[in-house]
Amino acid sequence: MPRVRVSHTTRYLYNQPVQLSQHRLMLRPQDSHDLRLLEATLSVDPPPQSSRWAHDVFGNSVCLLDWAPEERTDRLEIVSRLDLIHFPAGPSLPRATLDPAAEVFPFTYPAEEVPDVSRLMERQTPDPEHLVDAWARRFIPLEGEARTLDVLAAMTQAIHQNFIYAARETEGTQLPAETLRTGAGTCRDFALLMMEAARSLGCAARFVSGYLYDSDSIQTVGGGATHAWASVYLPGAGWVEYDPTNGLVAGTNLIRVGVTRSPAQAMPVGGGFVGTAGDFHSLIVDVAVSVGDDPSPVGPEQDDGPAEPGDIPGPDIEQVAPPGQA
Repeated sequence: MPRVRVSHTTRYLYNQPVQLSQHRLMLRPQDSHDLRLLEATLSVDPPPQSSRWAHDVFGNSVCLLDWAPEERTDRLEIVSRLDLIHFPAGPSLPRATLDPAAEVFPFTYPAEEVPDVSRLMERQTPDPEHLVDAWARRFIPLEGEARTLDVLAAMTQAIHQNFIYAARETEGTQLPAETLRTGAGTCRDFALLMMEAARSLGCAARFVSGYLYDSDSIQTVGGGATHAWASVYLPGAGWVEYDPTNGLVAGTNLIRVGVTRSPAQAMPVGGGFVGTAGDFHSLIVDVAVSVGDDPSPVGPEQDDGPAEPGDIPGPDIEQVAPPGQA
């Protein structure tokens, strides 16, 4: 049960002062049996005029920020810091809790759960050539039983071992068929491929966004920013997390923040500005994660000092005071 600290900085720079539109943040994880949130702080510069917290349609905790219409700024900085303890399930738990009726493909969900998982069982991306279907069927043995956990684990390892991880700065997620054609992608591309392949076999799947940390036994890739993976709903075992980028199963080294039906719904920070396209200068995102009991803060050095706090109420959210104010 490692103690994990996360510092997530998002900084927008503009060529001239602009008016900020509403921003939506999905940066705060939910307390659960596998994650205990000890502390969360959020600072925003310039401070918003108003803020409010809400749960989205998936139950994620989101923060909505609004600035005064007359305010103009040439920069926006949002800094989220988390201190938590992680209790990953580990691969042995799904095997111990999986409903015997779901141990072999194909299986069906209990009748009372079908209305709740049916939308997550539907394919969400076009695949006119059925490339994803054909790829998923590779993991179903021609003879003998297709054991559910073995099929999903093999699918995860195949992406991890046979595809090239290639970081991409542009927003959006490429279609799974394109990932199969190129043999390369980002963590969100691999997560979507895993989801659509699982859905093609009749499973309900979700997109998961959050953070990734290294441990003494596991070295990972994709942890320099927010990370993405998939979760598959299995009767008895519940939502089992699969990280095809790193070949990890059942939440190992993964800090879950948001769960959604599609990648587009899981943006950690979303918003805009009123101005021309030429007003935008740059976007810088930096995520730093540390593991252990060292109470020192994590995150990059700030040349311009800490951000001014915004008025961000909410459970377990503390204000970060600027220099000279305690």
